[in-house]
Amino acid sequence: MAAAEVGGLGENTRLDQETAQWLRWDKNFLTLEVVKRLIAEGNKEELGKCFGARLEFGTAGLRAAMGPGISHMNDLTIIQTTQGFCRYLEKQFSDLKQKGIVISFDARAHPSSGGSSRRFARLAATTFISQGIPVYLFSDITPTPFVPFTVSRLKLCAGIMITASHNPKQDNGYKVYWDNGAQIISPHDKGISQAIEENLEPWPQAWDDSLIDSSPLLHNPSASINNDYFEDLKKYCFHRSVNRETKVKFVHTSVHGVGHNFVQSAFKAFDLVPPEAVPEQKDPDPEFPTVKYPNPEEGKGVLTLSFALADKTKARIVLANDPDADRLAVAEKQDSGEWRVFSGNELGALLGWWLFTSWKEKNQDRSALKDTYMLSSTVSSKILRAIALKEGFHFEETLTGFKWMGNRAKQLIDQGKTVLFAFEEAIGYMCCPFVLDKDGVSAAVISAELASFLATKNLSLSQQLKAIYVEYGYHITKASYFICHDQDTIKKLFENLRNYDGKNNYPKACGKFEISAIRDLTTGYDDSQPDKKAVLPTSKSSQMITFTFANGGVATMRTSGTEPKIKYYAELCAPPGNSDPEQLKKELNELVSAIEEHFFQPQKYNLQPKAD
Repeated sequence: MAAAEVGGLGENTRLDQETAQWLRWDKNFLTLEVVKRLIAEGNKEELGKCFGARLEFGTAGLRAAMGPGISHMNDLTIIQTTQGFCRYLEKQFSDLKQKGIVISFDARAHPSSGGSSRRFARLAATTFISQGIPVYLFSDITPTPFVPFTVSRLKLCAGIMITASHNPKQDNGYKVYWDNGAQIISPHDKGISQAIEENLEPWPQAWDDSLIDSSPLLHNPSASINNDYFEDLKKYCFHRSVNRETKVKFVHTSVHGVGHNFVQSAFKAFDLVPPEAVPEQKDPDPEFPTVKYPNPEEGKGVLTLSFALADKTKARIVLANDPDADRLAVAEKQDSGEWRVFSGNELGALLGWWLFTSWKEKNQDRSALKDTYMLSSTVSSKILRAIALKEGFHFEETLTGFKWMGNRAKQLIDQGKTVLFAFEEAIGYMCCPFVLDKDGVSAAVISAELASFLATKNLSLSQQLKAIYVEYGYHITKASYFICHDQDTIKKLFENLRNYDGKNNYPKACGKFEISAIRDLTTGYDDSQPDKKAVLPTSKSSQMITFTFANGGVATMRTSGTEPKIKYYAELCAPPGNSDPEQLKKELNELVSAIEEHFFQPQKYNLQPKAD
């Protein structure tokens, strides 16, 4: 919903109406005072930022900066969102008052607006309890995967996680899970969005969060869920005796987030000596004081303190979670003394190989392969496809994001299939399908067991990765992004690709690289299909085009759902055998340079490259 469209009013009139409504409804003294001050000063520019457009509820829920107004995350927008979500759930589930929902939160806080994940979670709980709906509210911070785990374990109708994952410190978010334990997909986002618009005025008890403390409808699942999660996790420990004896040392960082205690417990569940924690980063701190961005995907900058501690303690492997512990980065010290940070695709190859190998040892019967699956998203490496082709299990590709993989995994499990693993290149891994989402806690301990097992064969993770590529074919990937804050520019860039050689003609080449196929999941076009229609679901609201090249390269350009980025993902896949990885890398770099120059045209569109 664009701001200027509201009732066809002039922008100033609309702004006056929105602010007047805000003054009536907001009971948070800090955000209310800011809005009053901006009105008194006549500061239209700042008011425009706060009231420009209502936060849009999508399949990823909400994500925005904390602060006053309908454009930000704050007490009032949380109340409004939860009222809409509550009414939508009442329509969808006749047994909502028997089953209830789960709510948890990370450690984010924004003192200047009085917003914090804990406070938002309490206000959300208040909304549901005021309507007679049971709420399982964690008493303290948890990793994001604990919410989908709880939905499935307690057979609840829905789950809410208050987190902005690895976003900058001023941001927060509201992530929603359905009764199947997976993130919501369309059309639920549209239905919830509409219900929010119909329930903007706070209900009578909306602000009185003290009422929940004495309510019989409030349950604290922390102890029982903690116990159940780690009991379930133990089933994925394949080499307990190796773990007890291993000399491999690990360093772990939770990057000022929620992961520390949970990863310590996971190691204990596997009989591994718990990893050495980076002291400056192990406790939750909403300021994220030691990092520029609290995102381990950004690579070595976030891991500087981890490398220093590992060098000091003679640890060979660093495990890093993002602040809500649903993602994992892994780095290994090489013989040269350099640290190698594995990409999400490389770790996906290692974990996929490991989970298949471990499963195969327990399931010698080859007939079980026909009911066994692995999944990855369409912008991730095709390495699982290569392993599946050779080993005889099924591989499926989904759209980008764990919401798709989680929902597909649940469908397969309900059909009696085994889902061994799912991953996406953005360092997200589902190693244990008792959580139908990415989980950085299980991925951390399973990576540690893998490293411990390989050490008994005198192999490093890097050596094993090479062995996987030799056996199944090299898959060399490169991904990056450009920053662009202007939606119109992004649209122009993609429309240019759709009308490259005159109207409705996609490019036939990119520099010297010939294009053999094109799939556009914005428009639903796929020229590799007989009817030219894409098989995967399409979405007009996001841009995504995949180019397949004659040299075996594949490149996807897409917009991000949560950040002002145009991302690209490129991969060269070689058949098994003696490929020269250095030559492949060189060719991939040339392909990526051509894509940047001819398709992104950063000068023309004024795009900012990723900062190194």
